[in-house]
Amino acid sequence: MNPLLQIKDLKTYFRMDYGLVKAVDGVSYELNEGETLGLVGESGCGKSVGALSILRLIPEPPGEIAGGEILFQGKDLLKANPDELRDIRGNKIAMIFQEPMTSLNPVLAIGFQIGEALELHRRMGKGDARREALRLLKMVGIPDAERRIDDYPHQFSGGMRQRVMIAMGLSCNPKLLIADEPTTAVDVTIQAQLLEVIKELTSRLGTSVIIITHNLGVVARYVNRMAVMYAGRIVESGTAHGVYSKPSHPYTIGLLASVPRLDKPRTSRLVPIEGQPPNLVNLPPGCSFYPRCSFRVERCTLERPELRPVEEGHHAACWVDVRK
Repeated sequence: MNPLLQIKDLKTYFRMDYGLVKAVDGVSYELNEGETLGLVGESGCGKSVGALSILRLIPEPPGEIAGGEILFQGKDLLKANPDELRDIRGNKIAMIFQEPMTSLNPVLAIGFQIGEALELHRRMGKGDARREALRLLKMVGIPDAERRIDDYPHQFSGGMRQRVMIAMGLSCNPKLLIADEPTTAVDVTIQAQLLEVIKELTSRLGTSVIIITHNLGVVARYVNRMAVMYAGRIVESGTAHGVYSKPSHPYTIGLLASVPRLDKPRTSRLVPIEGQPPNLVNLPPGCSFYPRCSFRVERCTLERPELRPVEEGHHAACWVDVRK
């Protein structure tokens, strides 16, 4: 069976006054139907830009998708015309953006904004769209939905607005849902509730999910496979269990070492990753991580490693076997 989504050597660049920013520089991965993939990494590593590239939402200029393929159900989205993209966005591929307050229209009622997609993609009349919007609000746990459907975004809390975004994302039963930092603006308790809502509803609908996050706890609980990004490239990929139990890239090891753990003594200190992420305009000639890496060898400064298998279904881009 062919994957639902195939990203092949995707390159998304931004031509700025100060140089060419290689935000996504040769990223490849696959997503099967019903699967959940986690994209993990520091801010600025290219996670969100890669997701926006799938839907062709990169502002041009200064951005451009400079190369690669984005195959969705076998069709290359980079070759799709505007009408085909309009049919795909929000219908077959939906996205939950990082900050719902900037994604929702502040002057339109919540019910109208959900119903708009239903009228466009599912050809519903206004009455049916309103009833379906009400059902969706109840489904994602909005209390007193009959009254709240006519409220505006500013009348909702951050967690409730994010629930509205989930309802909008799932309104047309998409084949793929991209959740870009879906819990950034809410506290820990609400984070867990929102992620459970996404997990339950996508499982019920058979929707594939890409969760973009820097929260490794989210990845451990909710994804099947994960890909770790650094400086616009994937440096490690595999099953969540495989990557967590046997991290094979120094960056992944550093991320895991910086996470608080209940199985460690209360007096143990977190180990931060030293240094800063590289300038994407002026990347080092070899491995982008080597200035911050405690495992580096001379080859790391000269040649950029490609992803290679370390065991079945588990790949890492490193010249050193860090598991020894």
